[in-house]
Amino acid sequence: MKKIKSLIYTMIGTALTGFAVSAFLTPNKIVCGGVSGISTILYQTLNIAPGLTFAVINIAFLIVGIKFLGVNFTVKTLFGAGMLSLFVQLFSYFPTVTDNIFLAAFFGGTLYGLGIGIAFASGASTGGTDILSRLIQYFLPQFPIGKLLLLVDGLVIIASLIVFKDTELVLFGVFSLFFSTFCIDWLIRKLNVSKIAFVVTEKGREVSDYLVSTSPRGVTIIKAIGAYSSEKKRILFCALKENEVPNFQDKILSIDKDAFIVYSESQQIQGNGFYIYR
Repeated sequence: MKKIKSLIYTMIGTALTGFAVSAFLTPNKIVCGGVSGISTILYQTLNIAPGLTFAVINIAFLIVGIKFLGVNFTVKTLFGAGMLSLFVQLFSYFPTVTDNIFLAAFFGGTLYGLGIGIAFASGASTGGTDILSRLIQYFLPQFPIGKLLLLVDGLVIIASLIVFKDTELVLFGVFSLFFSTFCIDWLIRKLNVSKIAFVVTEKGREVSDYLVSTSPRGVTIIKAIGAYSSEKKRILFCALKENEVPNFQDKILSIDKDAFIVYSESQQIQGNGFYIYR
């Protein structure tokens, strides 16, 4: 079931990216980096089909990526790259959504970033320079994937200036790249955000036993004494996903309606039951 869900997300991500490239970016000569930028340059100068460019470049990067990123990632990326090439070519037969270069840069960059972000979240990639960024991150894991893509894509934008010799097109490409990078980082950060709950209750053992038996989350008990009442209490510490908060709170209040609950946001949690999206 998990693999099917991952494949579905990969298809959604590649569809969004393919639509952004063929319906917004390529027809308006907007180069926001990546293979999409390279395909735009080749299409506008040599009339090479964008889907073909994606396929050829992806095959080259996949051959290199399999050694460092593993067979599992490469297989899923092969699926993602193949779907993206298909969607790019498919949407190229559709009419251009807008000839307004500002709107094309904004919506193209936004959809492009969301599509890549969804593919990354599924554990795959849309291929091309996304794989190159993953390879750089393999050796330099401290750098966010969005920033690495920004570096690689910037080089492609510089290439577009040399080819098209149009400063305004380059500026719109930078504008589009900004939105795509922002969307990637925003989506990955949003997926990593979790909640930390601190529960002060006099029925600590009863509440913790109930939580452990009815949810996949563990609970840590911390002994404490109330400064005002001097009564012995127990603080329950629990990490959970944001969508689990309402049910978590209802369970606690069903046992101790006077429980004091404090929620804190965590940027990412590593451990059993949690996955770090990169």
